[in-house]
Amino acid sequence: MGSGEWTSTSMPYLALRAAGASDAWTAEAEARGRRGGQRILHAGEQPASPAVAEMLGIATGETVVVRRRIIELDDVPCELTDTYYPAPIAAGTRLAATGKIRGGAVTLLAELGHVGVTAVENVTARMPLTDECDQLRTGPGEPVLQISRVTLDADDRPIQADLMVMPADRQQLRYEIKIG
Repeated sequence: MGSGEWTSTSMPYLALRAAGASDAWTAEAEARGRRGGQRILHAGEQPASPAVAEMLGIATGETVVVRRRIIELDDVPCELTDTYYPAPIAAGTRLAATGKIRGGAVTLLAELGHVGVTAVENVTARMPLTDECDQLRTGPGEPVLQISRVTLDADDRPIQADLMVMPADRQQLRYEIKIG
């Protein structure tokens, strides 16, 4: 993939999907004539790291549910995504299992009574960790973009936190901001 070959926007990943629809990534890739997929490496409960705890507004070490995935475009890894949920929201649900969720996690969260209305993203560039190079099939000198996103409900309570890492030379981020 060349520089900026894939332009990514966040909105499709925050919006509810129609009943029976595929997840946002699969649909976005198909709309561009590509094949999007994901491999779920792990799903389950774990203690919150300091960074995740801060994003979710909980104590470090408090139990969270995590879904760890490798996102692929045309069978090439293009993103590592770890998504975290407060345990009271996600424990014992399909979010804590390794199966794919029809319509995506955002739709399941809404079915569980948790609708995101605000998302806050922070984007940084950095050098990758060794395991990230291996998983993304990049060299150690190739920088990555890291996006940290927290999704809040109507009461400004965090319902989801995402940590995403992607090769910088394969991505272009696009943000649309509506004012007024």
